[in-house]
Amino acid sequence: MLQPNKPLADLTADAKAHLLETFNVEGTVVAAAPGRVNLIGEHIDYCDGFVLPLAIERYVVIAARANESSIARISTEGQDPIEIDLTQKQEISDIKWSNYLRGVIQGFLDRGDRIPGFDAYIVSSVPLGAGLSSSAALECCFATLIEGLVDTVLRTSEKALLAQKAEHDFAGVPCGIMDQFASAFGKKDQLILIDCQTGDPEMVPFSDQSLSIIVSNTCVSHDLSDGGYATRRKATEDGLAIIGKKSWRDVTMEEVLAKKEELGDVIFRRSRHVVSEIQRTQDAVKDFKVNDFSQIGKLMAGSHASLRDDFEVSCDELDLMVKIATDIGFEGGVLGARMTGGGFGGSTVTLCRTSDAEAIAKQLHEQYLEKTGITPLIFATRPAQGAHLL
Repeated sequence: MLQPNKPLADLTADAKAHLLETFNVEGTVVAAAPGRVNLIGEHIDYCDGFVLPLAIERYVVIAARANESSIARISTEGQDPIEIDLTQKQEISDIKWSNYLRGVIQGFLDRGDRIPGFDAYIVSSVPLGAGLSSSAALECCFATLIEGLVDTVLRTSEKALLAQKAEHDFAGVPCGIMDQFASAFGKKDQLILIDCQTGDPEMVPFSDQSLSIIVSNTCVSHDLSDGGYATRRKATEDGLAIIGKKSWRDVTMEEVLAKKEELGDVIFRRSRHVVSEIQRTQDAVKDFKVNDFSQIGKLMAGSHASLRDDFEVSCDELDLMVKIATDIGFEGGVLGARMTGGGFGGSTVTLCRTSDAEAIAKQLHEQYLEKTGITPLIFATRPAQGAHLL
């Protein structure tokens, strides 16, 4: 029941073939950037917290060729080709998928780069709406492509921040730095500990081939009338102001508890999640560094419960997928499970023994389908290489 990950070479061949078919040109520049999954540290990247993502073996790939004009002609499956004037200040478009690209282009224009006209085709194996950062993968891949076309190399952190700004300014999503940093900094057999206060990434070894990560896409996405992400982010800002500190990193659980009445129920619970999740992430990293996985399950379970009850970003389908994995337990090969990503649907992440991954995926698939009538998308991954030119 594990869906195979399409090899990067096959995605590259697909992108080049579509470019030839759509624009009748051979690709000379090809870029790739992965999606990401977060093992622990959710909804705290915009709270100066720590997060522990990894780049996954699912990629956005773009093949391109300069066209001796000042126009970018870009296409992707299921969409009409778009044209972007590369000499003009970029504006937000009604064609929503193009805004991620326009934001990246504007980032390079703001740097003073002159981007030559080009034709490009985009393919992707990163599931959309699954909480796996398909938008960050697109932004980082496109930024890497433009590096190749302009013949420049940005510092990895600069590229990630340029991509994040594109999402803020052109897609209207006030995301933290985790998604773009994971897609840009990813390394094979390495987790990425990101200090979201300093912006510094640290590689954490994940070299034990006997461990894998199962990503289970519930294939549901619930829209919340309260604005979901933005509302919760504001609650964390309000909580920090009431507590009277400049950064969540300086806040203790005792200080949150002391302000419980003043915070009110909702902001108190949001604040409790932030402080406890920062601690859980630090504890998990210590364990990963010494290959001690005895407490990982407890930490991942605590993270999921906090996201469900205090931050209220889980849903029935995510809770069910986590419960199925948890019930399989250590004897069945499961070390831990939790929801991952922004929530309200999307995916769960299960840390498991590689030898049991297929059997675990089969149980997740069958029991989830039986109880919901929804066919999930389940695949296994190990940490993958971040954004790069091919």
